[in-house]
Amino acid sequence: MRSILITGSSGFIGSFLAEEALTRNLDVYAGIRKSSSRQYLQDPRIRFSVMDFTEKSRIKEFLVEQKQQGIRFDYIIHNAGLTKAQKKEDFYRVNCEFTRNFIEALTETDSIPLKFVYISSLAAYGPGDQLSMKPVMLDDTPKPVDEYGKSKLEAEKYIRSLSGFPWLIIRPSGVYGPREKDYFVYFQTISRGMEPYIGFKPQILTFIYVRDLVRLILDATVSNISERAYFVTDGKEYDSREFAAITKKHLNKKTLKITLPLGLVGGIAFALEKLMSLGGKMPTLNTDKFNIMKSTNWTCQVDVLQKDFNFRAGYDLDRGVKEVLEWYRKESWL
Repeated sequence: MRSILITGSSGFIGSFLAEEALTRNLDVYAGIRKSSSRQYLQDPRIRFSVMDFTEKSRIKEFLVEQKQQGIRFDYIIHNAGLTKAQKKEDFYRVNCEFTRNFIEALTETDSIPLKFVYISSLAAYGPGDQLSMKPVMLDDTPKPVDEYGKSKLEAEKYIRSLSGFPWLIIRPSGVYGPREKDYFVYFQTISRGMEPYIGFKPQILTFIYVRDLVRLILDATVSNISERAYFVTDGKEYDSREFAAITKKHLNKKTLKITLPLGLVGGIAFALEKLMSLGGKMPTLNTDKFNIMKSTNWTCQVDVLQKDFNFRAGYDLDRGVKEVLEWYRKESWL
């Protein structure tokens, strides 16, 4: 039985990755912090690995201990990372430095796996051109618009510079599904009868349902393909108003549409960030968030992904939203 280490296993995507890996008869090691919740990691077959990426020496100690116990990871999915931070430098520390620490520790302890899969994001490349509305292509020059995306891009640059290291980079677009908390806020807003828009030009969005994403990631992990990077979506594009209409349909809700001018929202975001920075905090609405919300083209190239892995999403937005809303209701989130 081949073994797989999944870092960030306690999180939204990570917990689904662990479940998918188990269905493929892999020996699953869940990489977590001491403080991590194990709420969605209840399968008794899961083995837990408490990991500390803050110092390379600590990861090396962990890897040496594993080897002494006869454990060598055949595959590694590095899913751990920071998507929100009170300080912008934290993005670079966690998403870049910790990744470098991990890879150097693997190399220096002769623990390089058959495949190292780095979970990045479409944010690492940023949105597509807002005039031509051309999708972001794999050979485009990255233009991330937020610190999270910039930190992911820095980690990608390091990984892509490596020689003789079997890496793959996966860049999902908007990931939604059960257990997810960011899109949940949007669904909750619609449920309360409010339908907010920022700016008067609709956003063109792309999504990937978490169950499709983890299936693709595991397919890529065990494949013979390496040293490639891919964007991942369900293969379709959605107008932001279509997203709202699908949500309202499955919630059986009518809403009040509210459109706020970009300039007003940008000013509020800037003021909130300056004000709360005095207390060392970052508001939910900040300049990074505003840059994402004002970008109208979040489409990207997926034909290479579809060809290389014969990938076809099982969920479009309609089916996915229906299923996730049923989960939120069942769990009393809505």
